[in-house]
Amino acid sequence: MAISFVPMVQSDHEFRALVRFLTSNHFPFHVLPVHTEASARKLVEEGRFWSPESIGFWIEDGPERIGLVVLDDLEEDTPMFDLRLAEEFRGRGRGTDVLKALCALVFERFPEAVRFEGQTREDNLAMRRTFLRAGFLKEAHYRLGWPTAEGSRVASVAYAILRQDWASGEVTPFDWEDVPA
Repeated sequence: MAISFVPMVQSDHEFRALVRFLTSNHFPFHVLPVHTEASARKLVEEGRFWSPESIGFWIEDGPERIGLVVLDDLEEDTPMFDLRLAEEFRGRGRGTDVLKALCALVFERFPEAVRFEGQTREDNLAMRRTFLRAGFLKEAHYRLGWPTAEGSRVASVAYAILRQDWASGEVTPFDWEDVPA
């Protein structure tokens, strides 16, 4: 099946679908892993899924709705994203296909985008491998940069793909240790 993205629209039906999705799935690697009805409603009401700077999309794989993604920082040349697959579709290898299709969406729909970035927690090894399989390169490791629901902090790891790398299928490397000690 082919991955597709259906733009979210501001409507009562969409509002209910978003609240239902957020409250019926657990997102262990997000700052807020479990949404209550109130926290989900607040997120939707505040315009998280439709604003000048962000657009939400339902992710579909053929006839199945498998998750959602929000594109952020759309007024800049480096958009970012928040990806949430429904629990029942995790661990099936779809993440790489979703991320590759998302790159195509971003670079084709937003011609000013020079690079596309995502971040995850250091302990989210599945997502970190997904980034690499989709052609992203690790660019930053922010020590203690991600607060957890338990009150502790873990590192946030940033990955990005350049437009030219997406177009060519080649990853442009860089030297991490470019300054001598």
